[in-house]
Amino acid sequence: MTVEPDPKPTRGALPTVSAVSEVGRFASTSLHTAAGVGRLAAGTVRGLLRGRTPGATDVAHEVRRTFEHLGPTYVKLGQLIASSPGVFGPTLSNEFESLLDRVRPTDFAEIKALFVEDLGAAPDEVFATFDETPIASASIAQVHTATLHSGEEVVVKIQRPGIADRLAPDVAILERLAGLVEISEYGRMLSARHVVEDFADGLGAELDFRNEAATMAEWFECLQPGPFGDRVRVPRVYPEFTTKRVMTMERVYATRIDDVRAVRAAGHDGEALVRNLLLSLLDSAFHGGLFHGDLHAGNVLVDDDGLLVLLDFGIVGRFDARTRRILRQLVVDLIVKQDYDSAGRAIFLLGAVHNPGSTTKGGDDLRKVTSPLSTTELGSMSYTDLGRQLAAVAKAHDARLPRELVLVGKQLLYVEKYMKLLAPRWKAISDREIYGYMAGIMKEAERDRRSRLK
Repeated sequence: MTVEPDPKPTRGALPTVSAVSEVGRFASTSLHTAAGVGRLAAGTVRGLLRGRTPGATDVAHEVRRTFEHLGPTYVKLGQLIASSPGVFGPTLSNEFESLLDRVRPTDFAEIKALFVEDLGAAPDEVFATFDETPIASASIAQVHTATLHSGEEVVVKIQRPGIADRLAPDVAILERLAGLVEISEYGRMLSARHVVEDFADGLGAELDFRNEAATMAEWFECLQPGPFGDRVRVPRVYPEFTTKRVMTMERVYATRIDDVRAVRAAGHDGEALVRNLLLSLLDSAFHGGLFHGDLHAGNVLVDDDGLLVLLDFGIVGRFDARTRRILRQLVVDLIVKQDYDSAGRAIFLLGAVHNPGSTTKGGDDLRKVTSPLSTTELGSMSYTDLGRQLAAVAKAHDARLPRELVLVGKQLLYVEKYMKLLAPRWKAISDREIYGYMAGIMKEAERDRRSRLK
């Protein structure tokens, strides 16, 4: 028995927002933001009266509290901050880690009512045991432990009641803000409106757990033909106990990848873990055409055997065959051949550059930005500075990042964090297996080129 996904998992899953609702939500957002600023100002005054100057930690704490008050949409934005210390700094990222899976849970009476609506009976009737206290609580859903009548331990992911109605006004506001952001050159480079559209589409898909169950199986299968399929796994889904708003999976006992002390105490090789995560991400994107789009630390675990266990496939990215072919050539041009003129042409083929200008000039700009990648240790590399340089190049050539590339970039930020935690001196490009994988990509790119010439 399989779980049938929604055939059109798009933003249509979000209800239509009336002008009155949008205005009301905007007013509420403004009030929460103002309240956060007020709390910070009051705390600053109290600190000064006591002879203490508030620091960055106080600011980060109040920003995190404000995001929590603003609701699930902003909690998801906070999750990106938590997993990207290279961009947002360690103080803010550390403060936001509580939003990864420790959001305040919904009252169980509401959760139980939703469960009965979807499965026709209360949790304690469907399962042999069911713990009313969740073990994790995120922006869209919370997770409870249970035991099947056959004895297997499971976790039950249950959607927050009324979450679609809460998300829809926020998305409408973000769409309007994105239009304003695109007035700036940086906003146009990021294609802010497209990013918000993808965010909305992703939320629409995420609100139907049947999509996630089907995607989880598809992702795992797409890795099996390659050499990395036996290094990762996903939990087994029980379709008979899975609906649009409830998903039941096997309970996996594993350690979060960012729990450095526990990972090392278990004897796991940090370099092997980040290598396997990076290779599985690259292989699923370049060959399978489907990659995990939310690799924050709560979704990447390490089991007793050292396998990576990936959770929460509510957000994924997809590349069609043509895009995969262009991306393979782009990686070879930048990392292996260091042919920056050819890389510039590949980016143009992706539709990312609207003012290519001189090919030579574009190649020179790419060379300045990417050549340090082959010699700099990951532990000492400044991704913030690299981001500024890429923004400068994009500005010069009116570049707009394709939607899926933005999502890939987000995953690389997550991988970057785990690299710096577990293998700070590891040079990916010098690693034998990474090099071998890139050599294989190069051969494929060459075959692609020859087939186009025929």
